[in-house]
Amino acid sequence: MAPRVVVVEADGGSRGNPGPAGYGAVVRAPDTGEVLAERSAAIGTATNNVAEYRGLIAGLEAAAELGAAEVEARMDSKLVVEQMCGRWQIKHPGLRPLAAQAAGLVGRFTAVRFTWIPRDRNRHADALANAAMDAAAGSPAQPAARTAEAPRQVAAADSPARAAAREAAARAATTRASGTDPATAPASWEPRPSFTATRLVLVRHGATEYTEQRRYSGRGDVPLSDRGRSQVEAAANRVTALVPSAAAVVSSPLTRCRHTAETIAAALGGKPVRVDNDLVECDFGAWEGRTFTEVRERWAGEMDAWLASTAVAPPDGESFDDVAARSRRSVDELLKVYRGEAVVVVSHVSPIKLILRDALGGGDTMLHRLFLDAAGISVVDLWPDGGVAVRAVNDTAHLPSD
Repeated sequence: MAPRVVVVEADGGSRGNPGPAGYGAVVRAPDTGEVLAERSAAIGTATNNVAEYRGLIAGLEAAAELGAAEVEARMDSKLVVEQMCGRWQIKHPGLRPLAAQAAGLVGRFTAVRFTWIPRDRNRHADALANAAMDAAAGSPAQPAARTAEAPRQVAAADSPARAAAREAAARAATTRASGTDPATAPASWEPRPSFTATRLVLVRHGATEYTEQRRYSGRGDVPLSDRGRSQVEAAANRVTALVPSAAAVVSSPLTRCRHTAETIAAALGGKPVRVDNDLVECDFGAWEGRTFTEVRERWAGEMDAWLASTAVAPPDGESFDDVAARSRRSVDELLKVYRGEAVVVVSHVSPIKLILRDALGGGDTMLHRLFLDAAGISVVDLWPDGGVAVRAVNDTAHLPSD
């Protein structure tokens, strides 16, 4: 019986690019390094990248045949790893059907993580691919496959001890990366050991009367203005272009957000709107409905303290630290429920700024320097290993001109 989690090592190549090509793939048990299956085939004349994708497909097919639920796919092709993680575009039309086939196979598993490895750590699959290339150079495609029916001796170059050591190192690296310290989190350009990120499309609600008058608007349930409703229609069209197959629309409970979320949900095909109270705006307490100037005139000392520290709350209000705590709680829940999917999050200035601050690893001063327009859109990708890529901040190109 195959283990629930397996490692797939895949490789491919061609002599001439294009030229005689072949691939190789190995399925291993992650704890012992035991070889559970091998796949290799000569594929005639093809490019290196085509052969690499064919190797990945063969390895995933073998893992599925063994009944595995989770896969770590290891390859020395950075192009395939980056494209399968969704960070690099697939520009060559010949690779798109292969990537789609691989993505279809990924959907058969509970989880698939992609990891780039150096060529010298992919020797077994490389040897199978080279043998297949030899066959391609002298004869038509000759597929070969072998599934292990009993435990086999692992090659010395990839002994169980070495495999276990690599697994431990990988787990340790993932643990370090999953922390909140941006100094230890993976950079956005590093290969992610997961198939897809969870994409958060952060949408600020459309304009209200308070928005247009630049008044503090927290828990007061102010409806959208006519201008706000127009903005929301434009934002809905933009969101459907960004994530036409979004898994969910989640909203603050306040009317201005609910209206925005419902318009977006309708544009996405009538998805229900899920309300999350943790996404509500900061409670500005005594400052609610007042302008910055009015607050400065009456609460100068309190405002200075508020601007200087996220731990300070407005009189009878809520601190940004408290808003950050519930915003993180909301994001954590979304990552659990919608892992690897796109989610539209409709909220307010403060929660969105705090989510962006955490994603960018920024300091508290950015909260008072970052401007978010009504119906502006920001996009953040979050990987299970702690990797983050901020794709857009306050995109307003879709909004009608004033």
